[in-house]
Amino acid sequence: MKLDNYHLTYCTNIHPGENWRQVFANLQHYIPALKNQLGYDKPFGIGLRLSDVATDELLERDNLPDFQHWLQEQDLYVFTLNGFPYGGFHFSTVKDQVYAPDWSKSERVEYTLKLVSILAKILPDGVEGSISTLPLSYKPWFKNKTLDLLSTTVSATLNLVEVVAKMIHIREATGKMLHLGLEPEPDGLIENGAEVVNYFQEFLLPIGGSSLANRLKISQEAAEVLLLEHVRICYDTCHFAVEYENPISVLKQFQAVGIKVGKIQISAALQVNLPSNVEQRNILKHKLQPFAESTYLHQVIACEGNNLYRYSDLDQALSDFETGANQWRVHFHVPIFIRDFDGLQSTQDDIIDVISLLKTHNFCSHLEIETYTWEVLPLAMKLDLLASIQREYKWLLNLLITT
Repeated sequence: MKLDNYHLTYCTNIHPGENWRQVFANLQHYIPALKNQLGYDKPFGIGLRLSDVATDELLERDNLPDFQHWLQEQDLYVFTLNGFPYGGFHFSTVKDQVYAPDWSKSERVEYTLKLVSILAKILPDGVEGSISTLPLSYKPWFKNKTLDLLSTTVSATLNLVEVVAKMIHIREATGKMLHLGLEPEPDGLIENGAEVVNYFQEFLLPIGGSSLANRLKISQEAAEVLLLEHVRICYDTCHFAVEYENPISVLKQFQAVGIKVGKIQISAALQVNLPSNVEQRNILKHKLQPFAESTYLHQVIACEGNNLYRYSDLDQALSDFETGANQWRVHFHVPIFIRDFDGLQSTQDDIIDVISLLKTHNFCSHLEIETYTWEVLPLAMKLDLLASIQREYKWLLNLLITT
């Protein structure tokens, strides 16, 4: 939906479905009903997640024209795509395979180019299009492999340039502005504000700029300007909260070097405030057990004073629960309208801070609610899915109005 300066949606990665038939069935089931329940009678935005299989099928026969007709008929529009998960995202063990293929692989490039082609065709005139994607690769794959890490980063950068070149061509031919949003998260190859800035300054602009300049026969300076337009950051409020990053500080770092935010994903992480009492800590440990599920990675960052300790998954962290940490933040997307739950908390305050900052600085126009874990939430937190989505919208809409 269009709200003053913003386009708001939720990410359809919450719905199981890897082929286009399944994806379209979910859209038909949920989107018109949600729009009706919210009482919204204007064009309603969709944040579309497509697997590689679904992109191929959508581009076959009359599927794309049929989809465009349905969008027009229902007064809907697509302005953003989630291009992070390439393959299966439901009912299987995803874990670190969500990063595969990474940006050093041709399969990732081909998949993203198909997303670019699809979005360029269905994006309304006068609206920018965003595609969020993984933060290049998965850092633990390169433990003690410095040369492999460097090679992957360079290859990923050159592959990003290929996608940027396609976006530039589309803009010149149609006037439509598309941009790719790298999505930092814990254990990603780019996971926090400092690493974002380092990547742009040490790789994307010098190496990617040289490649793009040669490809388009333009100056290095002009190429870097284009890269900053078409490669942005997808700011996931859950991910940056898990990293204990202050939104104002991060955005100042980005603005200082010209990095733009292409999309804000509105999501909340699980937060655990740890008492010193051993018995109380054991109670909290028991309450955390249901969140250590087998589908997704749930990285944990523990805070002890000024020190941060990292765990690649929640089950690993739970085996080390007796440390002196005073707080844990867990990469588990919990409903954004829940602040406290049975002795556990969420990082909802970080969402409030980002929205407050957005209202005063207007640094991004794409907002996407992204609570994708409804299937794997503990039973006590599960509600009817449509009612849950509606509740998230209402909470966020109230926040946007009151801030």
